Amino acid sequence: MATLFTKIIGGEIPGQIVWSDDVCAAFLDIEPLTRGHALVVPREEVDHWIDLDAATVSHLMEVAARIGRAQLATFGGERVGMIVQGFEVPHAHLHVFAANGPGDFDLAARMRLSPAELATDGEALRTALGQR
Repeated sequence: MATLFTKIIGGEIPGQIVWSDDVCAAFLDIEPLTRGHALVVPREEVDHWIDLDAATVSHLMEVAARIGRAQLATFGGERVGMIVQGFEVPHAHLHVFAANGPGDFDLAARMRLSPAELATDGEALRTALGQR
């Protein structure tokens, strides 16, 4: 059975996709830590990130870095944070977000954005990434 993330990537469930290629896709988290918080997800459904092949892990990191640079340029921040926790959805993924301090890493303090706010952030990040 397809995971929630596979359904978002495939367009079965709405999502603000900001990056898409043959290996992975990235879309905005619906409960972001900071504005522009994205999930970088391999197209292959693998539960644990440590079970991904080295080429996929390398590609995910390259895409995460590119998204991180776009997040800083678009939303500001001192650093780019990344979390790999894998408890909510059984599909490997990287949380990538602009951060101003350790408090921005608190997954219990997520934001609630409206669909319109998510759409605005998605468009801004797609533009910064050249993903129109």
